[in-house]
Amino acid sequence: MITQPHTSQSEPVQSFQTYVAMFHRRRTLIVLVGGVLLGLSLAVAFLWPPVYKSMATILIEEQEIPSELVHSTITSYADQRIETIKQQVMSRTTLWKVVEQYNLYPNLRKTSPAEEVVKQLTKDIAVEVISANVVDKRTQQPTKATIAFTVAYQSNSPDLAQKVANELTSLFLGENLKSRERQAQEATSFLQQEAENLSKHIGEVDEKIAQFKHRANSALPELMPLNLQLMSQSDRELTDIDQQIRTLEERKNYLEGELATIKPNTPIMSVTGERILDSSERLRSLRAQYAGASANLTPDHPDILKMKQEIEALEKETGQPPEIEEASKQLVDARATLATVSERLGKDHPDVIQARRTIAALEQEVRQLESVPPRRPMLRPENPAYINLQAQLNSATSSLDALRKTRADVKRRLQDYATRIERTPGMEPDYLFLTRDRDTSGQKYQEIRSRLLEAKVSEGLEVQRKGERFSLIDPPSLPEKPDKPNRPAIVLLGFILALAGGLGSGAAAESLDHSIRTPKQLAQLTQLSPLAVIPFMPNEEDLSKALMRRRLIKGASLGVMLTLLVLMHLFWFPLDVLWFAALKRFGIE
Repeated sequence: MITQPHTSQSEPVQSFQTYVAMFHRRRTLIVLVGGVLLGLSLAVAFLWPPVYKSMATILIEEQEIPSELVHSTITSYADQRIETIKQQVMSRTTLWKVVEQYNLYPNLRKTSPAEEVVKQLTKDIAVEVISANVVDKRTQQPTKATIAFTVAYQSNSPDLAQKVANELTSLFLGENLKSRERQAQEATSFLQQEAENLSKHIGEVDEKIAQFKHRANSALPELMPLNLQLMSQSDRELTDIDQQIRTLEERKNYLEGELATIKPNTPIMSVTGERILDSSERLRSLRAQYAGASANLTPDHPDILKMKQEIEALEKETGQPPEIEEASKQLVDARATLATVSERLGKDHPDVIQARRTIAALEQEVRQLESVPPRRPMLRPENPAYINLQAQLNSATSSLDALRKTRADVKRRLQDYATRIERTPGMEPDYLFLTRDRDTSGQKYQEIRSRLLEAKVSEGLEVQRKGERFSLIDPPSLPEKPDKPNRPAIVLLGFILALAGGLGSGAAAESLDHSIRTPKQLAQLTQLSPLAVIPFMPNEEDLSKALMRRRLIKGASLGVMLTLLVLMHLFWFPLDVLWFAALKRFGIE
């Protein structure tokens, strides 16, 4: 056999017989490599420990009460809440409690820290959302919405997978309820605090406005039209009062002139021509009679008592107390009379005794009058015309005084209104700032109060479990078959890999072998056609090797058949059932 280095000339297209010859030459390598790969794949399929998966399906139900009647304070989408709850449930603290409760990963816990154990548990937990095509109620457009989600856990033990899946499902359901209640309560608490803050701020602004109004003293911008109106009214009132004052002053001057031409004390005569005494003259006359009678009569005498009562009545009427000058004058006359009578009649004469008594009474009256402060006697006019003019003059004077006081008050009010109007522009910016702040805060307070009532209703909706909630429609079940590994798929991939690996290894070995095996290769190499081709003639050693190869092929084929039967029995259809089914079909049983 001649060998030649590989040339760069292109190889001709190979025929089917060439490939068969190549397979025949490399069959040992192909069978060996394919058998090794198939064995490895079968070992993986059968030695890989089973992993069981328990899964729960949780449905997201809408709130029972229509959202048009009661608005919920939880406005996030379902997938967002699911992701939030997932982060809360799969926190390190919560997962470590699950690990300790069910004694998960005992071997890993002995050799690795807690973080690695929690990471492994997180890998074994699967949370997947389920979406569906729905119509959005707000936009009436088709969209995808999350209607449910699944919670699954995989473990080497089916019972442990179900227990942990149950625990995780309970955590998701409980955390959802607590999360919704907490969000509703936080919304209510926030709005309550905002309402209290606004109420406090409104109270402070009201107090500032009250203090500002007190300092403004009715000079507020909102009172500007009223102050202008009152100022105009006061101005007109002042003009009217000035006109009335001028009229009354003219009348007063006229009455004073008329009064100056009339005598006030013109005596009043009766029909018979006698003078009619007025109250003051009658009082002086009675006092003189009383002084003379008191000398002759006792104090208890009826005439004395009567005169005394009349004197008191006239004193009250005239307002004139007893006059000391009149009493002193009567006392001087009585003493002169006593001196004259005593010289003429003697000391023991009754008239002298009576005169002495009169002097004693007058002296007592003088002493009493001296103890009373003297008052100027009031002289009342007697002329009716004078009295009439005097009354008109007094009325005009009092009216004039009243008008002058009223004018002073009106002028003061007019000045006050003018001061208010002057002060108003300077106070307007601060007052408008306070009123705008009060109005804005009041509107915000009303809005917050309205939202607070809605939040309280929404909180009641969440507390009573009437809002959107998670419902467990498919609880975790005890897995009967392992979820991993997929042994038929591994075996099938092993067969494909073994076939590809064997053929690939044969092809690689053939491409690396540059031996000349056909006349065409020799003619192409030497550019000469061979005269004859001598066929291969095997010797005894070749025959024994060929017989050994046949035996190996038969044994491998038998092993492959047995392997296929075992795989069919395990993964596809039990052979005992197939056997009894065949016997029943042919009626042999």
